[in-house]
Amino acid sequence: MARWRWRSLVFLIYVVIGIYVAWVYDYITPAVLRDVAEALLAVFLWFLVLLGVDLHLGG
Repeated sequence: MARWRWRSLVFLIYVVIGIYVAWVYDYITPAVLRDVAEALLAVFLWFLVLLGVDLHLGG
C-alpha cells in the first residue's frame, strides 16, 4: 500500500512541475485556463447549455 502512495506522490510532483514549466514558457496562459474552465462547465453542466444558459466566463 505504501508503494502506491509513493508513486502517487511522485506523479503529483511531476505534474505540478510540468504545470509550472508550461506556465513559465507560456504554454498555459490565463486565456487557456478560461477556455478549459468553460469547456469543463459545459461538459458537467450540459443540461444548462441545452436550456440556453451561457456558460462563457468573463464576457
